[in-house]
Amino acid sequence: MKYRFISTPVGSLLLAGDDDRLALIGFPQGKGHVSPGADWVRDDNAFAEAARQLAEYFAGARKHFDLQLAPHGTSFQLSVLAELEKIPFGETCSYADIANRLGNPRAVRAVGAANGRNPLPIVIPCHRVVGADGSLTGFGGGIATKQWLLDHERQVTAG
Repeated sequence: MKYRFISTPVGSLLLAGDDDRLALIGFPQGKGHVSPGADWVRDDNAFAEAARQLAEYFAGARKHFDLQLAPHGTSFQLSVLAELEKIPFGETCSYADIANRLGNPRAVRAVGAANGRNPLPIVIPCHRVVGADGSLTGFGGGIATKQWLLDHERQVTAG
């Protein structure tokens, strides 16, 4: 697996994957912190397109990502990730909303667990999922990072 780090307003993000397919984004702290594996190869030129699109996102110039991704997970987890990608920039929805969209309204906790295992945060926008009461719930990069991302998107949307 190749990897590199990029500097962002939410800290140094780890980008990792094989070839040009991004499989993982890791945060600098929190439960989403990822350290490179012993057999990983650092390549500061890898994932140039992902780095460019993330820079555009943080600059407020990009609302959608168009990258070759290689997310991993069970078929249910991948179906949750597919639903996350449909949440519009600057908007939020609840775990129950995702469960309902999947046709399984009782799967709220399973949706939460799948959301928490998202290997590609920001690009697959799990930060846009909030509690039923609108509260900010767990996030791999920490609640402060989740709040920053939501505020950033609202500011960009507001102009």
